[in-house]
Amino acid sequence: MKLSHNRAVLLMVAVTLMWSTAGVVTRHLEHAQKFEVTFWRSAFTVLCLLFILPLIQGKSVFKRMRHGGVALWFSGLCWCGMFTFFMLAIMLTTVANVLVTMSLAPLLTALSARIFIGHKIPWRTWVAIGVAGFGIAYMYASQLGAGISLAGTLIALCVPISGAANWTITQHSHAQGHDVDLMPAVLIGGVLSALITLPLAWPFQASAHDMGLLFGLGLGQLAIPCVLVVICTKSLQAPEVALLGLLEVIFGILLAWIGAGEVPGRDVWVGGSLVIGALVVNEIVAWRGRA
Repeated sequence: MKLSHNRAVLLMVAVTLMWSTAGVVTRHLEHAQKFEVTFWRSAFTVLCLLFILPLIQGKSVFKRMRHGGVALWFSGLCWCGMFTFFMLAIMLTTVANVLVTMSLAPLLTALSARIFIGHKIPWRTWVAIGVAGFGIAYMYASQLGAGISLAGTLIALCVPISGAANWTITQHSHAQGHDVDLMPAVLIGGVLSALITLPLAWPFQASAHDMGLLFGLGLGQLAIPCVLVVICTKSLQAPEVALLGLLEVIFGILLAWIGAGEVPGRDVWVGGSLVIGALVVNEIVAWRGRA
């Protein structure tokens, strides 16, 4: 399944909206701790994907995984890293700090694509990455200066690194003409994440309330959008996917405002305008170029 560029952009925006719910939901958990939160979210993601993938690709999807090639398994390992590092970081430090660190993804993706697969980056994308990155840094300059968790920051840094590697692998696979289905990589990533965090999550402390929220994260914040983003990578360049992913920051701020009473200040409005403006200009220039 391959979408047109414009439809892929719209779908990617919807994906970032679903991704952005993680911060506000985790702040409403009652008893679940960091490794347990990571385990249950990954485990519920796997459970949901066991139903979603056969519906999308048929029951033979699991048999085809054995012939997916090296790219499939490397991508699964990258998904595992993103799943695990993100939730651990968000439980160790502020949501704002995690999002700021994740904003490095476009630059890391562009550099990775350029170095490893020789991808030429349009000037408009470089400019947009710079403006968007500045906007996010501007938004949270005060939070970063107030003192942050070093452990949480280092773990959060592993999220864009894993993401950059994943998008580069995906794009390289398609550029080589290999018809490799990477949707099951999301399932592989969830399984690996759950297995790694299970020993550290025991004994479980989550309440029924927590379990309901974590199931919602597994389905609506991870399983569905991660399958959709794999579809987007077939129509968008790696830096474009990472750049559009910055919308997660903006949506995350709005959801925290509505769902947790965190009213954004002037810095957020100014920085957010820079990010969205960079995305809009980048897409308009790209559209005019294709026209």
